Amino acid sequence: MIDHIGFPVSDYQRAKVFYLKALAPLGYGLIMEVTQEEHADVRAAGFGANGKPDFWIGGEGGLNRPMHVAIMANDRATVDAFYKAAISAGGRDNGAPGIRSRYHPNYYGAFVLDPDGHNIEAVCHAPG
Repeated sequence: MIDHIGFPVSDYQRAKVFYLKALAPLGYGLIMEVTQEEHADVRAAGFGANGKPDFWIGGEGGLNRPMHVAIMANDRATVDAFYKAAISAGGRDNGAPGIRSRYHPNYYGAFVLDPDGHNIEAVCHAPG
């Protein structure tokens, strides 16, 4: 089980604004911002639900290759809302909401590239 995930972004403020908007439909908000231990001048933002930050971004300067993160949604409407919010926040389409039967018959996901090209997914595994 994953407790939390974090990754660097190339433009901290731009990424923070993007994730504030894109993750809101999933019930995620900004829980805390901290100064990183290793770099006193670098900020990190922890997003999550119910007071627990489990999705972190840091201002260290981006990655050489994009990564993939999938966040669980309670229903398909929430996946749709995530996709719309992420696109309106400046994300780029990487797979509109829909069934991905190659994974399993009820896999309903949407994929958006964030400002750094990371593939952010919202997924619901429940039947329609």
